[in-house]
Amino acid sequence: MNTAALEALRARYGERLSTAAPVLEAHGRDESHPTVHPPHAVLFAHSEADVVDALRLASEHGFPVTPFAVGSSLEGQVIPVQGGLSLDVSQLNRVLSIEPGGFQATVQPGVTYPQLNRQVRPHGLFFPVDPGAEASLGGMASTNASGTGAVRYGTTRDNVLELRVALMDGTVIRAGSKARKTSAGYDLKNVFIGAEGTLGIITELTVKLWPLPAHVVVVRCTFPTVQAAAACAVMVMGAALQPERLELIDEHEIHAVNAYEGTAYPEAPTLWIELAAPSASALEETLAVCVELCEDAGAQHLDTARSAAERAKVWEARHHAYHAMSALYPGHARLSTDLCVPLHRLPDVLGAAREACDAASLRASFVGHVGDGNFHVLFHAPPDDAATWAAIHRVYDDMVELALAAGGTCSGEHGVGLHKRGYLAREHGDSLHVMRGLKALFDPRGLLNPGKILP
Repeated sequence: MNTAALEALRARYGERLSTAAPVLEAHGRDESHPTVHPPHAVLFAHSEADVVDALRLASEHGFPVTPFAVGSSLEGQVIPVQGGLSLDVSQLNRVLSIEPGGFQATVQPGVTYPQLNRQVRPHGLFFPVDPGAEASLGGMASTNASGTGAVRYGTTRDNVLELRVALMDGTVIRAGSKARKTSAGYDLKNVFIGAEGTLGIITELTVKLWPLPAHVVVVRCTFPTVQAAAACAVMVMGAALQPERLELIDEHEIHAVNAYEGTAYPEAPTLWIELAAPSASALEETLAVCVELCEDAGAQHLDTARSAAERAKVWEARHHAYHAMSALYPGHARLSTDLCVPLHRLPDVLGAAREACDAASLRASFVGHVGDGNFHVLFHAPPDDAATWAAIHRVYDDMVELALAAGGTCSGEHGVGLHKRGYLAREHGDSLHVMRGLKALFDPRGLLNPGKILP
């Protein structure tokens, strides 16, 4: 970014444009990347007009723009690898409207999903997509994030009705509709969802809300292997129980969680299954079917969490799994897969992935949203252990190939960002030219979040 560009930005935004070193450093990393790639400047946007004018100035002066909200991305999406402007929308954080009867809310992109849930809960509603971190809704849409609730309610893509998007040519478009369904025209909304800010900047979202479940229970059951646990998950999904959440945590991660949370869960591959029903009697019937099914599948230890406090503790432990492993091995660097495969292939793929880790003597734990075939292998090792990291990257690559061969994907919910660009051609080789055409259409000079998604 040259001096003229900085002066133009300063003239438009004044003190909301920062070049202070601590601010630049904070906007040069995310949860995935220890190396800092600072931008030349950070703009704290207060309005949609701020975003539009920033893109206009970028077009005039030729500097790159990387969107940023809370920095919780896991694949380097917010890292400004070519410098330029980090466009921080975290202060665009208003819930603009809540329509309880329409089961929807309209929000600015810096609103986090816990913030939205605090405001809609008094209406008996909630937004079900929960990626774990205090993620912003704009960032979640940009990566098509999901989480533990996706098995029942779908991903962010499934829960966004309408977007407003600022484009590089200075226009703002509406994509989608506030109606629950539409068949009018091309589906531009879903072009921008998952695009990681490479095609436009989301300035407003209308999202779906859902009624809070009335009666809820969480079942925990252990199995001898991750493959056996995954096989049970497939059976649960086939039994029409419609679980709210269906999670797998292996024995290594349970050990880390116990140490981190002070819990005493049995250290074995475990399914955590949340069930809900409109009445207490219906819940007991569903629970009985689930318990019988798990026992038939070889569950070794089974218990339930019924109170709201007990359930919250269970899911807090699940959401802290990543940090629990970090705390158990301080100083270790980490790497996580984000594979997703067709559900019927999940047990075999998980079993093969475990065998690959064991054969290479790698420290690796398995967690996953196994009700929809999505799982993460969390690798860790000292950062200077070159031999181990070479083995990790080899096994990681083999796992991606395994998932693709099964008809799956290299990324179920984290996105591509910086780190998975090399896999995109393998997964979408016959359509990569179409993706490049879309990029050229919306961002002909390649200024929006450069270096992301496309290899």
